[in-house]
Amino acid sequence: MDIWEYLKHPFTLGLLLGLAVATVAWKSGFSARRRLAKDIRRLENELRELQGHLNTQLKINAQGNESLQRELEEHRRQNENLRVSLATLQAKPGKAELRHSQITESAVRLMREQAPGFAPAWEKALRQAEAEVEAGESGLKKLVRRVIPGIGMGSGNASSGSPDTEA
Repeated sequence: MDIWEYLKHPFTLGLLLGLAVATVAWKSGFSARRRLAKDIRRLENELRELQGHLNTQLKINAQGNESLQRELEEHRRQNENLRVSLATLQAKPGKAELRHSQITESAVRLMREQAPGFAPAWEKALRQAEAEVEAGESGLKKLVRRVIPGIGMGSGNASSGSPDTEA
């Protein structure tokens, strides 16, 4: 028998066809495995890189948070010191009398400006003066009053040189 006759036999043709299909399938699987292995290595490298970035970011955030905590603690300490200093300064002898005289002086100035009915106007002026002094004890007015003592008591000082207030 010749080799061509063996090749023409249906069993041999089926066997050759099956081997060709198996070879193509094996080649396709082999290529897919290589491609997947490359993708896995690439993704693992990306994962390592991203974990490195994440660790760096977490370290930066931790340092920033520590810095903010230290700053907050320092501000709290300064705030407490300032509160104690303010309480001490306000508790000094004569401070309450000085404050009351400032309120009264401001009220008298306002009263001179608004003189139609003395009693209601006096009470209104006294309340306004107290509110003004309260506002002056905190914030910008207090700072201005400390830096420039002649300013900062409000509208009452602005008219102190006028002839109406020297009666």
